[in-house]
Amino acid sequence: MNSLHANQKAGAWHKLSLYEQMGNIGTEVGRVLRAKKRNEDNTLRMATDRALELFDLTISDERRKKQLKEITRAREVFLDALSNEPIYNSNLTEIDDYFMKFAIAARLNK
Repeated sequence: MNSLHANQKAGAWHKLSLYEQMGNIGTEVGRVLRAKKRNEDNTLRMATDRALELFDLTISDERRKKQLKEITRAREVFLDALSNEPIYNSNLTEIDDYFMKFAIAARLNK
């Protein structure tokens, strides 16, 4: 699979703060939520792929060892919300709200 975020993989991603990384994941989660509401399958699939790639880039960031459990759990809950049979009763609206807080924190810390 080609990288959807090639420039981010080149190192730029690992220069971002945790707030910025999680806020950017949240941007894709928001796109997933909107695409799902509109029944836009192609947009939904593309936004999901981008979100997962950003999750994986964040997980691979050596600076995130202390937050790894929360980040991997957020990824798991995100995928659960997309499932036809969610185990955790997850929903994309709540996940979007969770990530919005990171985007706001990133903006406030600039």
